[in-house]
Amino acid sequence: MSDAPRDPPTHEPPAKPTLGEASRVWAKIGLLSFGGPAGQIALMHSELVERRRWIGEQRFLHALNYCMLLPGPEAMQLATYVGWLLHGTLGGLIAGFFFVLPGFLAILGLSILYVTVRDAPLAAAVFFGIKAAVLAVVVEAVLRVGKRALRSRFMVGIAAAAFVAIFFFSVPFPAIVAAAALLGLLGSRVFPGAFPRGEAANTVSGRGPLIDELFERGELAHTRATLGKTLRTLFVWLLLWFAPLGLLALIVGGSSVFVQEGLFFSEAAVVTFGGAYSVLAYIAQRAVETYGWLRPGEMLDGLGLAETTPGPLIMVVQFVAFLGASRNPGGLDPIAAGVLGSVVTVWVTFVPCFLWIFVGAPYIELLRGNERLRAALSAITAAVVGVILNLSLWFALHTLFAKVHEVDAGPVRLLVPEWATIDVAALVLAAAAMLAMLRFHVGMGKTLLASALLGVAWFYLGPA
Repeated sequence: MSDAPRDPPTHEPPAKPTLGEASRVWAKIGLLSFGGPAGQIALMHSELVERRRWIGEQRFLHALNYCMLLPGPEAMQLATYVGWLLHGTLGGLIAGFFFVLPGFLAILGLSILYVTVRDAPLAAAVFFGIKAAVLAVVVEAVLRVGKRALRSRFMVGIAAAAFVAIFFFSVPFPAIVAAAALLGLLGSRVFPGAFPRGEAANTVSGRGPLIDELFERGELAHTRATLGKTLRTLFVWLLLWFAPLGLLALIVGGSSVFVQEGLFFSEAAVVTFGGAYSVLAYIAQRAVETYGWLRPGEMLDGLGLAETTPGPLIMVVQFVAFLGASRNPGGLDPIAAGVLGSVVTVWVTFVPCFLWIFVGAPYIELLRGNERLRAALSAITAAVVGVILNLSLWFALHTLFAKVHEVDAGPVRLLVPEWATIDVAALVLAAAAMLAMLRFHVGMGKTLLASALLGVAWFYLGPA
């Protein structure tokens, strides 16, 4: 057996994959994209940077930073971005499509099972256990994002202000994002030390990444920005975004649940800065309190499904849309209405993601090294920590208590639980899940599975 390295460093870039070869890689990534954005980005880094050397470390990180500036799931947009670099618009479409498709099919099947067998005792027990574990997942998200984002007292102050604004004063999430961005832009000039500075990216030593080589050879002409191409791209994707909603309004009426979902989730698609967790409380409160599409505990069920299926966590909106449409089907069969609601919602959620990439990606070099823009992103991320904390508290109250009342005290809104309605079993399961994930670092999938099994055991063996 030779002692030579299995894959010796080389300056030779790999061969450019055909569209078919790249499509198979994107399908593989889509099928394996569990674990939320951190796991998905790590998977893409392993496949695209380390194993296949399609893109270099610096360009991968630069693309990721750009995607983090955008509303929507950064991992899906990163896949679309790299696919676009390699094979133009069609390559980006294929990469994004395969990233979303497995999760769409999984959530659709699970949503159908949810509305058809949910009242069965076994299904109710499983969802009871998952709901308690999801609370631990959200708490872990607060700690994980907070550790990365809150590196100064100034950032802690932004997070605290965001929490107070949304939890006590019901300030709209888009307003919080805009205020944080403005504070970052202005604060970077007054308090530059409060914001993180750019860091030099590490390179994969001795390996020539494919995309860098293609740039040097002038083979990526489609990445060059021109005003005419930008305007054409913007027009096409705005038309694709809103024309189906207009056609649907003409066919079923503007007041139908399908059009309402399309418009609401179009709005949500442009405010999901900082990942799905940041906007879930906003979606949950509107879906429950404004539209009545689902009950508070059902949002936790949907989050549990999205956590355990491949694809972006924001796919939970598909579950919300399915339930809302199946309960307000108009003249359709409830399941058919749910499927239509799912398709409309997934469409308006992810078409904007393609728009952001295809319009903005040619200009990302303009963003390189812009410290003021970096400060704005840092401030938004800090505000997102406060918003996720609001989500955690909202979920905790509706998980642990059967009755939670909203009390208006002047400009302040308070959520007050009825302590007599506390669910001891949910409290025990949630505490166990938090202990497993935070203390013993048990994986999310194992924790959710164990909680589901414990929920079944409690349902059948616990006190009547």
